[in-house]
Amino acid sequence: MTQANGNSALDIVLKYHHAWTSGDVDGAMKCVSDDFTCQTPGGRLEKQAFRAYLAGFVQHLTGAPDVARFSEGDHVALIYYPQTAMTRTTPATEYFTVRAGVIVESLLMFDRLSYAPPSQR
Repeated sequence: MTQANGNSALDIVLKYHHAWTSGDVDGAMKCVSDDFTCQTPGGRLEKQAFRAYLAGFVQHLTGAPDVARFSEGDHVALIYYPQTAMTRTTPATEYFTVRAGVIVESLLMFDRLSYAPPSQR
């Protein structure tokens, strides 16, 4: 499905994903709506809280190779490996809803313990 600005839902999600995995949190936040919410393993976050959450994580990111992507209409799923000093093999999955050219909702799933220091596991 083509969005109002001429970009598909997949294009918008990939732009968002590339921005944050490259360390550009501000660029990523331009791809989400003002009323964006994300359900994370730690709970539901509104846009500003999610921005802080993402900015904190990006500081530790060393890579994020893609595994798979699926898109149907306004829904996109990405599977990738967010790599840090603690893990290189823990997959993450995000399921996005895109409307009017921006991401309005995300469901983020990953194993939180894999990213914790060994003393906290």
